[in-house]
Amino acid sequence: MGKLPSPAESFRAGRRAVRVTVAAAAAFYPAAHLLDQPVVALYALFTPIAFGVLSPLPGGGRHRAGTVVRAAPAAAALVCLGTALAGAAWSAAAGMFLVGFALLLSAACAPRLAGVVPGLQLCYILACFPPYAPGSLPDRLAGVALGTASLALCELLLFPQPLHRPYHGRIADALDVAARAAGLLARVDAVSPGTAGRLVAVGQDLRFSRQPSGTRPTGAGPRDRALAQAASATRRLLEQLAALARLPSCPADTTSLTLLHGIAAACAATAAELRGERPAAGPELIEEMTAQFLVERARPPERNAGPVHALLRRRSILLTVAVSAVTARTAAALAAGTRRSAPGPVREQAWYAGLPAPRLWLMRIRGNLTPRSVVLQNAVRTALGLALARLVAGTLDLSHGFWVLLSVLTLARTTAGATWSAVRSAAVGTLAGAVAAGALLIGAGDATVVYACLLVPTMLVAFSVGPVGGPAWAQGLFTLMLSTAFAQIAPVTWRLEEARLVDVLTGSAVGLLCGLLAWPTGARSEMRRSAGELFRAAAPLVRATARAVTGRTAASRPAGSAGPFRSALHRLRIAEAAYAQYRTESAPDAVDGGPDWLAALDYGSRVLVGAYWLPPSGGAPDLPPALLRWVDAATEDVASASLTAAGSPEGRVLVDVAPLPAGAVSGTAPDVLSVLVDVEVWLHALAADLAAATGVRETASAERT
Repeated sequence: MGKLPSPAESFRAGRRAVRVTVAAAAAFYPAAHLLDQPVVALYALFTPIAFGVLSPLPGGGRHRAGTVVRAAPAAAALVCLGTALAGAAWSAAAGMFLVGFALLLSAACAPRLAGVVPGLQLCYILACFPPYAPGSLPDRLAGVALGTASLALCELLLFPQPLHRPYHGRIADALDVAARAAGLLARVDAVSPGTAGRLVAVGQDLRFSRQPSGTRPTGAGPRDRALAQAASATRRLLEQLAALARLPSCPADTTSLTLLHGIAAACAATAAELRGERPAAGPELIEEMTAQFLVERARPPERNAGPVHALLRRRSILLTVAVSAVTARTAAALAAGTRRSAPGPVREQAWYAGLPAPRLWLMRIRGNLTPRSVVLQNAVRTALGLALARLVAGTLDLSHGFWVLLSVLTLARTTAGATWSAVRSAAVGTLAGAVAAGALLIGAGDATVVYACLLVPTMLVAFSVGPVGGPAWAQGLFTLMLSTAFAQIAPVTWRLEEARLVDVLTGSAVGLLCGLLAWPTGARSEMRRSAGELFRAAAPLVRATARAVTGRTAASRPAGSAGPFRSALHRLRIAEAAYAQYRTESAPDAVDGGPDWLAALDYGSRVLVGAYWLPPSGGAPDLPPALLRWVDAATEDVASASLTAAGSPEGRVLVDVAPLPAGAVSGTAPDVLSVLVDVEVWLHALAADLAAATGVRETASAERT
């Protein structure tokens, strides 16, 4: 038995059902009964269904209404294209493939477009089936216009969906928490044991998987990229503050306290800027304070500062906090539109700053034109399924053949197992609905008034129960609802239900076939593969960064060794896309000790951040041979473990990074020792991420900086 929907889900589905039912009825009844325009009525009925039920639009009522209005021209264009190509099965199928592929691939650039893709596909599906009647195009377009206008008005006026808290507001709240935590750490020597846990929890709440659909900044445009970067930097900042809070108490350190106050002020200012509460200011102040901190920590420590290594480790973690604060500050300014370029090392992180949106969209699309991209896999799988279904329906001359494509559109899943489960349920539901509708058609006969009276309650039940009840309920109730609608447009018999059942089973078979032949395991195997490629690409960058820190090569950032950096960045983006789809697929809960794919993404991100910031801008220190050997050995341990994880991402990998040699603490200059401690902290954090990513849970409490 499937999981029962929560009361909140049922309530939301009920309100949506009322809006769509009123919109569809207000458009359908006048066209069918007052104007006697069956074509207008058909399109006026299906347009609210397409954008109100099939496309779960995100946002509040005003936002949803705007989305429907903006989608109307695209829907009209697809109706025109489908009408023009409906003359032959091969042309309609070719158009179906191109439309499906283009829409799904473009959805990777704009999350708002992703919400209306199923509705737009349905508009083409309706128009690309016989009869081939170009003369009916004005009636079809009139129906689309009537349906979109009716739905937009209902979204605005009838139980409008409450507006979700925008994502930039969530980032601002998290930055306020970070500001208070930094201020607390600057005032007291030790904090309560629960402080670190609360900071980590706030950071976890910024995960995209915990955000309502439509509020996640996943688009290819500069604002979405900036918000995503600000969120990532804020999560990292909170985790680093938590690591700082876990350290044992130590005597007050004037240099660190000054920077902590600056970080608190920068976080508060960034939060205010994201909310639009005060004029924007750039990250220059916190950058200057960070630069001064680097100068101060290169000097001999104060007499009462405590053990040198503990002090430098604390300062190194604090430096990572400041780096994250700078990144968040810059990204927030880019998202707010008050800055068009990024200064200093952040320029390389915010490479998208100043680039036009069309170029960023083209880069996103080009980056997904690889067989290993789940975006491309979904686009090809769905487009092939729809095109094949259209070809089969046209070749076999199935009556009401658009139901074949509608079945593919609604039942296809990203894994063969999930598709089979949906198909089984849909077959049972369609059979039950066909029996009930057949009995209704036999009993009511040609009494149109009966169908007219039953359409509204049938739609209300179908649109409220179907989306939350599963494929069986959805297909069964939808079959009954369609029967009451078509009986008002043209004379029908119980044979209509026979045709519906045959078409649904045909579409289910086509969808299942595509699911079996085209990437049948969905994102799970692709997540495993892309994580392995990310680990493999990160290993050379870890080595290159260590060599740059010790002055044996140029900086590992794009200005120097572009190859390892660009390769790791590309693999991280592919892994992020795979993870985004993986989170949408139903799968059994991971057993204890299983891989943590989000930790794998954190590992890749931390490698890139180290490549940005670790190489000293003022030149590498002159290290004695013993310390060079330690850097090489510790780096090789992590790089080798990364390659081991690449060979088996789900096999446990535990790497024990050797600590700094004991003699280095007392016999090394403070500026040189500070750089070495930075490397040590970075490598230990990478080891913790790598272990967690491969399922070693006992490292979950390790310090992550």
